[in-house]
This record gives sequence, C-alpha cells and structure tokens, in this order.
Amino acid sequence: MSNLPEVDTRHWIGGERVGSPTTFIDRSPLDGVPLGEISQGGATEIDAAVSAAQQAFPAWAATSRKERAELLHAIADGVEARLEELAQLETADNGALIRSHRRGVIPRVAHNFRFFADWLLDELDHPDFETRGHRNHVSWDPAGVCALITPWNAPLMLATWKIAPALAAGNTVVLKPAEWTPLTASLFADITAEAGLPPGVFNVVQGLGHEAGAALVSHPGVRRISFTGSVPTARSIAAAASANLTPLSLELGGKSPLIVFEDADLDLAAELAVEQYDNAGQVCLAGTRLLVHANVVGEFQKRLLDKASRLRQGDPRDAGTDIGPQIHPDHFARVDGFVRRAVDGGARVLLGGGPNTDLGGLFYRPTLLTDVAPDAEIVTEEVFGPVLTLQTFDSEAEAVALADGTKFGLAAVIVTSDEEQAARVSGKLVAGTVWVNCFFVRDLRAPFGGSRQSGIGREGGTWSFDFYCDLKNTVTAPGGFLHG
Repeated sequence: MSNLPEVDTRHWIGGERVGSPTTFIDRSPLDGVPLGEISQGGATEIDAAVSAAQQAFPAWAATSRKERAELLHAIADGVEARLEELAQLETADNGALIRSHRRGVIPRVAHNFRFFADWLLDELDHPDFETRGHRNHVSWDPAGVCALITPWNAPLMLATWKIAPALAAGNTVVLKPAEWTPLTASLFADITAEAGLPPGVFNVVQGLGHEAGAALVSHPGVRRISFTGSVPTARSIAAAASANLTPLSLELGGKSPLIVFEDADLDLAAELAVEQYDNAGQVCLAGTRLLVHANVVGEFQKRLLDKASRLRQGDPRDAGTDIGPQIHPDHFARVDGFVRRAVDGGARVLLGGGPNTDLGGLFYRPTLLTDVAPDAEIVTEEVFGPVLTLQTFDSEAEAVALADGTKFGLAAVIVTSDEEQAARVSGKLVAGTVWVNCFFVRDLRAPFGGSRQSGIGREGGTWSFDFYCDLKNTVTAPGGFLHG
C-alpha cells in the first residue's frame, strides 16, 4: 500500500499538529498491514481541543451566513480535488469497495458540505408570525462546541454528515473518529486548513473510546454531542452527558425488516435482498430480517440464492469485487459467533455460514439462515455483518408484528404491488425510514434517525440546525419602539 497518500497521524488542535506520548497501530483489514502509528489522545488532548474550540467560537459564530457557506463550499472543493486519495485511503483503512468510494461515498462527503451551506443560505428560515399584534421572530443561534463521535463503516462520509451542519450553524467542532479507521479524518483536517477554515474551528483528537471519547462527552465545555454507534456505548455517553445536561443526538443500531408480500415483484425483492450484503453487511440500515409471505417464499428463495451466488468476494481495491472483508479481527469473531450460536440453536444454513476459507483473513461469506425462532438472538440483536435471516408470514398483521418485534426501529423495506397496502403497513411500522420497492435512497432534506433503541433525535435539513443550534423566539410589542 505504498501508493497511499501520506497522512499526519497526530491530532489536529487549534490549527496545529499535536502529538501524544503514546500511540496505537492502525492496521488494514485487507491484509493486516500497519497503515500508521496513531497518536493516542486522552483527557489532556481533549481538554486542549475543547479549549481551542471555545476560543475560536465567538469569531466563527459572528461570521455571516454567507461567509460560512463560502468556506463550506471551499472545503467541498478540496474534497473533490483529493477524491482519489481519499477513496484509496478509506478502502485501505476500512475495507469497503473502492468503486463505492469513488462513485458515491467520497462524492457524498463534498455534497454534505454543499448541501448544508446552501440550506443555511436558502432554506433556514421561519416566517414571522403575530400574537395579539406582537411580532414573533424565530432564529437559530450557534450553540458552542460540538463533540462528534463517528463510526468506522463509512468514516468520512458519516463524520461530515455531522461536521457540515455543525459548522454551518456557526459552531466549532471536536471530532473523535473511530480508532479502527482514523486516517481520512486526519487528512480531512488538512483539507479544512487549505480551504481557509480558521484555527480551532475544527479539531480532531485520535484515540480510544474509553479514553478520548469518554473525556470528550463528559467535558463541561461541550454544548452538543452527536454519536453514531452501538447502544451500550450510547448509554455510557448519555450518562456522562447528563451531568452537564448536554443535548444529545444518537444514531444507534438497527435490525431492520425487509417485508416481501405475496403480490411483490420477486425479482425486485431478491435484488433488494442481495443489496443488504452491501459493505460486507456493515450497514446500520440494512434490512437483515427477510420476512416473506409463505405462498411465495420458495420462489423468492430460489431467486435470491441465484443472485447471491453471483456476488464476487475479494479484494475491495478491485473494481469487480462486490463484497470485501470485515473491519477487524474482533468484529469478524463477533459476526462468526452470532452465526455459530444460531446454527447450534437449530438455524438452517441456506447460504454461506462461515468464513471464506478460500480467501482467508477477515473475509466472511454472505450468509442466509432460516428456521429461526422470532425471539432468537440472530433475529433480535444487530450482527452488523453479511448475515440475513429468512422468516415467513401468512397475513399482513403477522408481517407487521414480526417487523416490529425487536427493540430497534431504524428502517424498514416493503416490497409490494399494492399501493394501499404499502401505505397501511408503512404507517404501522416503527422505523425512522421506510423504503417501498427501493432501498438506501437518502436525501439530506429528509429527517434521519431511529426510534426505540435505534436512537434519539433526527438530523437532516432544518432538523440538523434545530439540533446544532439554540433556537430563539424574539417577541416584539405592537407599535415597535415608538412610545408616547
């Protein structure tokens, strides 16, 4: 991987590179090769970063919307200029497909900045209204320092989904990227500096969750916390934030259903089911629970297995590869543990069922399991790997009951030819996003988040600014300022 761009693996604090006495090794999931020795921050570095962000906040908050938007567009320009570098670096660091990074993921990074810059200028407004002759005026005021803790499955794209609206709102940011995928966040810091973002407005502290992350979310100088990750970690973050009453936005796990009704286009249904193996199953939104009407399950299963058999697993740097490796040995073992326990409990393997021994390393075969009980671990807990389960139902009511039968509520997919049925079922599902006869269509204008243990709050469009700002209503008396 000698052709990868050079990345400074120190922290980015107050517009300068800052090292730490201790480091950790970042290894590629492709072959275990070390990609860098990363500065391992803790409370000291977090305190320095929050202090830098606090110092930069008044001037950044006072900049006009137009100035902030121009800088966000300049950052997007920088991302686009280094798209290939970022794509190669991300693939080496998290094992996702290079073709996905080139075509969609890294371009989406730039789009995140352009979208929120334009929304700030063109859409962030509320009409004044009157109350007994008094004028009400709603405004979005910058909140302060935002702590952003981001995951490893789409590191830069998901980080900038938070960074862009936080900066657009006039806040300053301290980012703690996932320790398994630290590199693009560090390179991105250089891009922000090259774009002219003032020192201290954006900061990056590398480190482990229980050290740097814990220090960040408990810091009294932080005014917003946005986290994407697991439910157990979210509980710890919420407990730490409670001491300072710091507002939270949490996007957590999912165990989403993909419901195939009797009248569904089965080719479409099978195609959508195969899409759930995207990013080696490391997608929070994935519809991993296939719920299929009993009258069509045989034909659906045949078409699904046929399409899945054509998937090519291998090196994600090859443009022809469809499925890459799992992110880390610990995660690989976790995924395999779920499958082994399910099989030991009576699940039947229709596809895959274990590591890809032909490839070795962290490659896990796309897996499909059936004969699973509604309360089995494999259908109630998030696996976050290329593992789907297949269950059947006989009625719409049973389909909804199965779909809503977990502690999660992030997303759902419905496949049907009946528009009225689609509307009925969508209304009954507990989910932040419902896709009908499609999957993974995401618009930044839409609210995004989960219900139940899939999260707290929504981000996207004005919802992002509602979270990253302090909303204010100013009420002016009738007649304005004329007296007597």
